Amino acid sequence: MRQLSDLDASFLYLESERTPMIIGGLYVFDTSERNTDVTFEEFSQFIAARVHLAPFFRQRLVEVPLKLDHPYWIDDPEFQLGRHLTQLTLQPGDTETSLNKFAADLFARPLERDRPLWSITYVDGLEHLPESSLPARGFAMIVRLHHAAIDSLSGDEIMSTLLDFSVTPRKLPPTNPWRPEPLPSKVRLLSSAYGNAITSPFKLATFVKGTAASAFYTLLIQKLRNINIPVSLFSAPRTLFNKNVNQSRQLEYIELPLKQLKQLRKSIGGEVTINDVVTGICAEALYLYLNDQNELPTPPLIAMTPISVRSKTLKARTGNQLSAMLISLATNIRHPIVRIRKIHDNAIISENYSQAISADRLTELVPSSIIALSTRIYTEFQLAQRHKPLFNLPITNIPGPQTPLYLNGAKLVRQVGTAPLFDGIGLVLVAVSYDGKVNISVTSCPTLLEDKPPFGPYLMRAVEAIDSALQEPFEASEYEEAESTREQGAGIIDDVISIFSNLYSNLFSREKVLAEKQLAETPESPVSEKPDAK
Repeated sequence: MRQLSDLDASFLYLESERTPMIIGGLYVFDTSERNTDVTFEEFSQFIAARVHLAPFFRQRLVEVPLKLDHPYWIDDPEFQLGRHLTQLTLQPGDTETSLNKFAADLFARPLERDRPLWSITYVDGLEHLPESSLPARGFAMIVRLHHAAIDSLSGDEIMSTLLDFSVTPRKLPPTNPWRPEPLPSKVRLLSSAYGNAITSPFKLATFVKGTAASAFYTLLIQKLRNINIPVSLFSAPRTLFNKNVNQSRQLEYIELPLKQLKQLRKSIGGEVTINDVVTGICAEALYLYLNDQNELPTPPLIAMTPISVRSKTLKARTGNQLSAMLISLATNIRHPIVRIRKIHDNAIISENYSQAISADRLTELVPSSIIALSTRIYTEFQLAQRHKPLFNLPITNIPGPQTPLYLNGAKLVRQVGTAPLFDGIGLVLVAVSYDGKVNISVTSCPTLLEDKPPFGPYLMRAVEAIDSALQEPFEASEYEEAESTREQGAGIIDDVISIFSNLYSNLFSREKVLAEKQLAETPESPVSEKPDAK
């Protein structure tokens, strides 16, 4: 039994029917190196032989009674692989865009919480796709994983349990029959919750569900209505992507040779990295798209880039171990090459600032008892509509192996990553490098772009614009100095601390007194009841 961290739990609290917190991807395999195709039955047997390699596959959530504390991961005694594997067959008349739409529709659906939070959809019938870049002999799989269980970087680790580096699958050690641990009793869960309350005094506020909870909610709403939020907190300009989202999703992507990106990096010169070039392509696509729609803001767009802070000493194989870097995309600079160089400078400043700050440490600034309530209020009061965003979009760059991967002899030829959307963030870009290629995917809410062209084609336009710009001389005077990302980021963190300090200091003093009084008046405190040793 393992409890979710504040950060992991926040992805559960952020989730709604409109905003499923799902990451994963679309994986395409070529079976031409095999004598036979991979059938759904063979695929299911292959997955069944490997689910024991990662506990995540057979663990589900269990809620603490009355939601007094974060949920726990437990072994699912009713685990059935068939509840997680489904089959989809493409039909004549379908296209490669149809496959993308099927994937987007799946990513728009929340996972059922009464079972382990993952699913894989096997897709065959690729031979029916006309003029497709996908292999005629092959299959695809659409993988959905909940963000509360893993981050996009550890998701790659989960996939490595299913894939091999050779055509011949690796031999697996013999396994013992699976015996799930018994379900924890309500007494044990309550005891753990009260024990956490003693070690974390801030959490006492969650235990008072009567008058104190009502007073807390009322006071919080009053504070949110009256608070004068500093401008520097919401430093990113608003765009047409930064609005409330609905349940519809769209998935688009482009595939680029890694050699092409390396050549662009070499031509740009200096200390620019491949990651800077990828970010520069995303920035140029945003610049071109918003400019064409007459929606380009004067201040530069801000991207949030996740950074893994995983350590080899970490006991948890899964879960979220992230830091977040805010970086200016320099969209106030017209020339794409000058912009990429500026992005490189911004990234160095921002990474130095944020490298020691993990996301779970930042969530500790807000008592865990507030996380669910705050996210609910964020939606109810439509704060995404009323205030400028902290950042405009996430851009995630996932480095993958540069040698082929196989699933039971079928070669992985395409890997497309996805990430969740939520209110205020209606577009996400994910770059995945694998086997000499880089896929840049766009997950978006299409209703935000009604009567406007899709964003995906602008990624290739951006590549072409950068390549063209390298052929023309440009003046250094086009290099526009922007506000330091480090100063901007530091201002954001300071404002966050200041706001929550002012907002909750008096509030939690009152809640703590009320909670301690109720605990003192309770005849038999659950704290004294020892958790079951098993």
